[in-house]
Amino acid sequence: MRLRSLAGGRKVGELCRSIGVTEQTYYRWRREYGGLRLDQKWLKQLERENARLKRAVADLTLDKLILKEAAEGNF
Repeated sequence: MRLRSLAGGRKVGELCRSIGVTEQTYYRWRREYGGLRLDQKWLKQLERENARLKRAVADLTLDKLILKEAAEGNF
C-alpha cells in the first residue's frame, strides 16, 4: 500500500509535511519497507535489535578485558 493511496490524492510532499517527516525520509522508508509484508518488517526490526545488542556485548566484553588486565597489572 503506497502513501499516496492513503493520502487521499494529496502529494507526497504535502503529506510528509503534515506528519512531520522529510520527503527524503519517506523515500528511504519506502525503499526499505515498501515491498515487505508485516512479518518481514518484524524480522527486519529483530535483526537490527540483534545487531545493536551484539555491538553492546562486544563493547562490554572489551571493557571487561581491559579492566581485568589493569587489575592484574599487565598494562
